[in-house]
Amino acid sequence: MSIVDRIRLAAFLERERTRFVAEHPGSLAVNRRADHLFGRVPMTWMTQWSGGFPLALSSARGNRITDVDGLVYVDFALGDTVAMAGHSPEPTVRAVMHRMATLGGIATMLPTEDAEWVAEELTRRFGLPEWSFTLTATDANRWAIRLARLATGKPKLLVFSYCYHGSVDETFVIVGPEGLPVSRPGNVAPGVDPRETTRVVEWNDLAAVERELAHGDVAAILMEPALTNIGIVLPAPGFHEGLRALATKYGALLMIDETHTISAGPGGMTARDGLRPDIFVIGKSLGGGIPSGAYGLSEEVADKVRRIMGDAGLGDVGGVGGTLAGNALSLAAMRATLDEVLTETAFARMIAMATRYTVDVEQILVEVDLPWSIAQLGARAEYRFVRPAPRNGGESAAAADNELDEYLHLYTLNRGILMTPFHNMALMCPDTSAADVDRHSEVFADAVAELVGR
Repeated sequence: MSIVDRIRLAAFLERERTRFVAEHPGSLAVNRRADHLFGRVPMTWMTQWSGGFPLALSSARGNRITDVDGLVYVDFALGDTVAMAGHSPEPTVRAVMHRMATLGGIATMLPTEDAEWVAEELTRRFGLPEWSFTLTATDANRWAIRLARLATGKPKLLVFSYCYHGSVDETFVIVGPEGLPVSRPGNVAPGVDPRETTRVVEWNDLAAVERELAHGDVAAILMEPALTNIGIVLPAPGFHEGLRALATKYGALLMIDETHTISAGPGGMTARDGLRPDIFVIGKSLGGGIPSGAYGLSEEVADKVRRIMGDAGLGDVGGVGGTLAGNALSLAAMRATLDEVLTETAFARMIAMATRYTVDVEQILVEVDLPWSIAQLGARAEYRFVRPAPRNGGESAAAADNELDEYLHLYTLNRGILMTPFHNMALMCPDTSAADVDRHSEVFADAVAELVGR
């Protein structure tokens, strides 16, 4: 089995860093001029791009990005799912311009006809009958968690170690040493220790789920149908059926967040795998790049909330809602994106491209005999520096390798390919071509062959 020579890796990494700086003087200048930006970037997580500073954007269209130095990249990051429809898809741009320039009224605190159309389409795709809109999946999660607590009368969440649900305070908790819950490393100044609000178990561990639910204080199991932000970790056979049964047995709601896993198909894993959530959350991709999010409620949950609070109570300022949520511009973008871009036909092609990508990477890893693995979830795929593939978040986190991450990101970026900065995820959009996938395969093969001295 091939192993990575760390001395060779360090030398190659320094070479790629030097090349990156030399070829991106414009991006470096933008970063150095940003004296009034905290961390010199619009959002601090942008500092996670490899190379010491991020690319500065000039333009983007489809699955191509051009930086301020005029360099063009095949984009497999796609805004970490924000641009799953591609950058500035024509139907979405047309609908947004019509709303802004022709009709006017971007945010008026009034409903539009687009709202019911989008809600009906979300019901068709995901099954839940009643919907409310947000600007992000983080907000959708926050607000839906409140409704779950209200409907059940219980205070806590159950989440999975290394899950990702945006910046929701209750979810930054992992299974630590000796199986005890701990606040996730990097959790910035939480208002309360998340162990006070949350129970946590490892993914794919139904026995641990039942042990924690047996305390009787869990309002909802909040989960992605597959872990996605610590590498793609897929569910074991029977895991989802077991979760649904345990949630019902212990009176907890099953809350599914498909913000990333909608890559599985037009209705995400919920439709593909016949899942039955009580609450459903989605964001990012819905609006084709325009801030958008939504949560859906089962009829039973919606009725419980109405019985407890009444319609008037939900119109107050109790932490559910915002004046920008459900605005006319977001709804116009969502309608166009769902109706004309992220269609069944588009998903079939995107998934085929991801399959081509996965098969190529698997073959390359076999040829060089590297003990890495790759997992595919519909239109997205991700390799991890361990074989066999991780079964839970803890195993996947243990396989992290910052030097390998930076080397591969810079190696591909320096050769015209943009990967997701936080991990090694590649996402396909309707514009991704077989030639784009083949180009990645060629570059990836060269990168790993160099690592093992082939």
